[in-house]
Amino acid sequence: MTDPQFNPEAPLTLHRETVRPEWIDYNGHMNVAYYVLVFDHATDAVMDGLGIGPDYVAEGQGAMFVVECHVTYDRELTAGDSVAIETQLLDCDAKRVHLFHRMRHADEGFQAASTEIMLVHVDQETRRSAPMPEAARERLDAMLRRHATLGRPEQAGRAVALPRR
Repeated sequence: MTDPQFNPEAPLTLHRETVRPEWIDYNGHMNVAYYVLVFDHATDAVMDGLGIGPDYVAEGQGAMFVVECHVTYDRELTAGDSVAIETQLLDCDAKRVHLFHRMRHADEGFQAASTEIMLVHVDQETRRSAPMPEAARERLDAMLRRHATLGRPEQAGRAVALPRR
């Protein structure tokens, strides 16, 4: 179900979360796996707002699958830290959605991490990519027009490599 309050502001801030004590690893900071979990929760909020989230999946119409993810870890987070996820739509087409999330410390404002993800719309019966519903495409197109004003994030499009000197 589409969130009637969904507004494709630039950037979106639909998700906030608090770092739980059980997410802290032996280094005393949030473990890498939980950054991805929080980003996944933010992705779910965006998909729900677009009308292609859990209710849509439950109806058996289709689903959005993450097919690629790249995460940067910029600053440590510890138990009790509150984070806000800013989301930017980088691009989309009939079947794909390219998102960029920034995880910011909700109180201090610094960027703790970022992720760039590619999602593909999948037909649940064939388990193959398929076009999204027209209503979702229209919402994505409106969001893309607004988010185009933000410019491309510095971390977007980066590759993992060990530069040789």
